[in-house]
Amino acid sequence: MNRFEGKVALITGSSQGIGAACALRLAKEGADVILNGRDLDERGEKVLDEVKALGRRAVFIEADVSKAESVTRLINDGAEAFGQLDILVNNAGVEKNHNFWEVTEEDYDFVMDTNLKGVFFGIQAFVKYCMQAKRPGIIINMSSVHEEIVFPHFAAYCVSKGGLKMLTRNLATELAPLNIRINNVAPGAIVTPINQKLLETPELLENVLKNIPVRRMGKPEDVAGVVAFLASDDAGYVTGSTYFVDGGLTYHYEEQ
Repeated sequence: MNRFEGKVALITGSSQGIGAACALRLAKEGADVILNGRDLDERGEKVLDEVKALGRRAVFIEADVSKAESVTRLINDGAEAFGQLDILVNNAGVEKNHNFWEVTEEDYDFVMDTNLKGVFFGIQAFVKYCMQAKRPGIIINMSSVHEEIVFPHFAAYCVSKGGLKMLTRNLATELAPLNIRINNVAPGAIVTPINQKLLETPELLENVLKNIPVRRMGKPEDVAGVVAFLASDDAGYVTGSTYFVDGGLTYHYEEQ
């Protein structure tokens, strides 16, 4: 099925994990893909090769999405790469594990700049492009179950995702007249590099699995499937929503 034939998608933070899975899923359904990371390394090269092996065009643009100037350049260069830009997936994200009373301004800025400020100005650049090109647009933000539920020792991360939730709701109203849809996808516990310590610690993993009704960690492909739905015409009447991809965790959660 080629739901995205003739479409171009840009996915931030797409060298690995959920971002890479999203890039491959959209490519499998016909999209040309713009990959992104701070640097092009062997992980990004691998995803590039995999997208091209599917018969789609692909480029990798290096950019630090925590900086407004850099993420704006990424969007503009992405639009120029294949002459159009239809889908923006704001996937890049970071977290820091600290007691609240030990969080430094540097820690706070690192998380907030990547997870919220960069997304804000990336969306702004994309909207300006859509307006100038007189094109519709689709925006999908990678949020987290922690836009909704607590996560002790990750206060800045939770604040960033809570802010993203409200940004998406607000922009759904503001951007609808421009024919631009925007939604969040909120993964729960997913098998990605950010969860490597969890995956390697049986006691921690068991505590997490107790809170997941389906009794397994999610796969990046589970998230990518929902992203593909929201990017497609099947979701043409969906905007301002958060879709949880969490195996039921959000409303079955107790902090251990």
